[in-house]
Amino acid sequence: MDQGKIDLTTLFLSISSAAFMGLGEEKPNLELARQNIDLLELLLEKTKGNRSPEEDKLIEQLLFETRMRFVEAAKKSGQK
Repeated sequence: MDQGKIDLTTLFLSISSAAFMGLGEEKPNLELARQNIDLLELLLEKTKGNRSPEEDKLIEQLLFETRMRFVEAAKKSGQK
């Protein structure tokens, strides 16, 4: 794989990394996390039918993990 090339997998991982950064342990930024989760959801919808099976599995897994971490972080901070 060309390391300079950005593909759909790289985009999914980049956005989910930003979401996880927003869900940091010490001082979560829930707004940042929510925006990046929303971006992943948008990509899930807009790339439907154009993803490989591996990309399907990856985005669904990333969305599941980021949503679960978001719920946990929101509970800890007292937000909904």
